[in-house]
Amino acid sequence: MPQKVVVIYSGGMDSFTVLHKAIADGHEVHALSFNYGQRHVKELDCARQVCQELGVSHKVVDISAINQLLAGSSLTDNIDVPEGHYAADNMKSTVVPNRNMILLSLAVGYAVSLNARAVYYGAHSGDHFIYPDCRPEFVLKMHEVCQIANYEPVDIVSPYLNGNKIEILRDGLAMGLDYSKTWTCYNGRAKACGKCGSCQERLEAFELNKATDPLPYEA
Repeated sequence: MPQKVVVIYSGGMDSFTVLHKAIADGHEVHALSFNYGQRHVKELDCARQVCQELGVSHKVVDISAINQLLAGSSLTDNIDVPEGHYAADNMKSTVVPNRNMILLSLAVGYAVSLNARAVYYGAHSGDHFIYPDCRPEFVLKMHEVCQIANYEPVDIVSPYLNGNKIEILRDGLAMGLDYSKTWTCYNGRAKACGKCGSCQERLEAFELNKATDPLPYEA
């Protein structure tokens, strides 16, 4: 049944697909993006443009002050973004401590203020190895907590939790989505690097779907 929902929308390809999936399901979508001090802040520009084109309610919230407390991630600190696939141990440096619990908590608060019944986010199985806060057990526990944390229960929904980026892209391509309107690279330069784990996973998804990535790459 269509309902009012909040979608955590980073501007990347996963959340871009989730956003359109929620819209296609007939929900009244309220997109929520966070500036948490990520070096690839370019993704927020993509999010703004997409929501403007779609006429979707969109808030971008600056929570970068939390980096006074959270340290050690190559996404927010002055640490080189590692190259290689997500299966490599060095990709653990891209973990931002407790990020999704923080973002989900804020999104749930926003949902309660809107009388929305669910918060959507783009966790998927390709992230399980590196990111504990994208694993099914985390999503289940957050869902359970958010049933009792407020007077009205809020569902935590991850449509692709048991799928991977290949399946996400396949779904998006079937919906006719234009992935030139997304940003994935962890380096915030003019072109995607093609070497970080995020780029490699994206390129692999396009290759296995026999499609061409519309983003420009350095390499």
